[in-house]
Amino acid sequence: MAQRDFAVLVVGAGPSGLGAAIRLTEAGVGDLAVLEKADALGGTWRDNTYPGCACDVPSALYSYSFAPNPEWTRAFAGQPEIRAYLQDTAARFGVTDRIHHGVEVTRAQWNERDARWELETSQGPYRARILVAGTGPWHEPLIPDLPGLGGFPGEVFHSARWNHGYDLAGRRVAVIGTGASAVQFVPEIVPRVRRLHLFQRTAQWVLPKPDHFVPGAERFLLRRFPALQQALRGAEYGVLETLGFGFRHPWLLRQVQRIGLAHLRRSVRDPVLRKALTPDYTLGCKRLLMSNTYYRALTKPTVDVHATAVRAVEGSRVLGADGSVAEVDAIIFGTGFHILDMPVSAWVFDAGGRSLDDHWKGSPQAYAGTTVAGFPNLYLLLGPSLGTGHSSAFTILEAQLRHTVAAVTRTLRAERTSLSVRPEVQAAFNAEVQAALPGTVYQSGGCASYYTDVNGRNSFSWPFSTGRLRSQVGEFREADYEITAS
Repeated sequence: MAQRDFAVLVVGAGPSGLGAAIRLTEAGVGDLAVLEKADALGGTWRDNTYPGCACDVPSALYSYSFAPNPEWTRAFAGQPEIRAYLQDTAARFGVTDRIHHGVEVTRAQWNERDARWELETSQGPYRARILVAGTGPWHEPLIPDLPGLGGFPGEVFHSARWNHGYDLAGRRVAVIGTGASAVQFVPEIVPRVRRLHLFQRTAQWVLPKPDHFVPGAERFLLRRFPALQQALRGAEYGVLETLGFGFRHPWLLRQVQRIGLAHLRRSVRDPVLRKALTPDYTLGCKRLLMSNTYYRALTKPTVDVHATAVRAVEGSRVLGADGSVAEVDAIIFGTGFHILDMPVSAWVFDAGGRSLDDHWKGSPQAYAGTTVAGFPNLYLLLGPSLGTGHSSAFTILEAQLRHTVAAVTRTLRAERTSLSVRPEVQAAFNAEVQAALPGTVYQSGGCASYYTDVNGRNSFSWPFSTGRLRSQVGEFREADYEITAS
């Protein structure tokens, strides 16, 4: 029978889980496995295959710092290239064979007596001393509970579960949601559909996207001189950190808004449509979007923009909250993911049988976004209070991995040892974050966003610089933890 008891189990084979497996292997952790419910690796870059799917962070920065890729063909890589990069990186660092595909974790509970995590999965039980959750927040599609949706006679799918078998040609399509995914796929499908009805609850700030093809000569130089790739990554990081300074000083972002307004004026000549697409909050309050084609697509005669939320679905009609009606053959949701009510929180339990959901009560909290009091030897990647509106998730991830690897190697030095963050340390960290948030655009920008949880608390955003995140989150201090020898 295959081994089921490991020193470390990583859940998820997306960017987070793969990064954890690579860094832990490099640190000498050989007794490790990655549990992946799908039949292939890639995480969100495996699941999201909608037309136009691409990164909204420059490619050189949206990658592991320890695995630079000089072969990106665009400044902002598309989904196929990113997924191929993850596959190649996993193979190059020797972790592909550590992935157990087709294993979905349904429950993980801490056994205090044995100092082990006991997992129930679709393929039977697993055990581990240490559990690393690399499932990420961009995993489970969020579909609003619309009255009448179940009775819709046409095709319904979310952008993260794109139905490539459904031919959109000549169809009347309603797109609900205008976030990062919709901004990318709407321009791609407009030329194919008979009519597109875009339901926009809130106008988005959309800046021009400085994307371009990377010629072969440039790729050759990056490949031949690795220092150039490091310099490019550093330059892109610096530009985004400059923008991030504005997120902490919102008055500066109002200057950046001029770029967005100019982009809108150039793209949309109709004053009525332009007004409907003009945001009434400070740029950065919601996720910043970039596109060179989105606004122009909305000016096409086959597109109707409904500047309203959706009230209900009635038969084949989508009903707007403003009374507008759209008769359609298909509904596509571009409504994002379960960011704050992450599925992992429902299946991870402490020794007493209380889940993360039970502890959090709608407001996720962790120390350094990584460890949770009462849950020994558990590490969450891309956890709460670490989100930035301007930088790369890989920057956050690698800081957490430094913390996690240091903690894991410390734990594995002695048999039956567990580490659990001290409750007062976790409380102090979260109090510091919450005290700083009101001065940021996330809180003072005048919008409602997915950064805010069901209790009205911003459980997503990091209110300081990314440099501070790298140093503070990346540092493992043994004094912050209770060390128990069972």
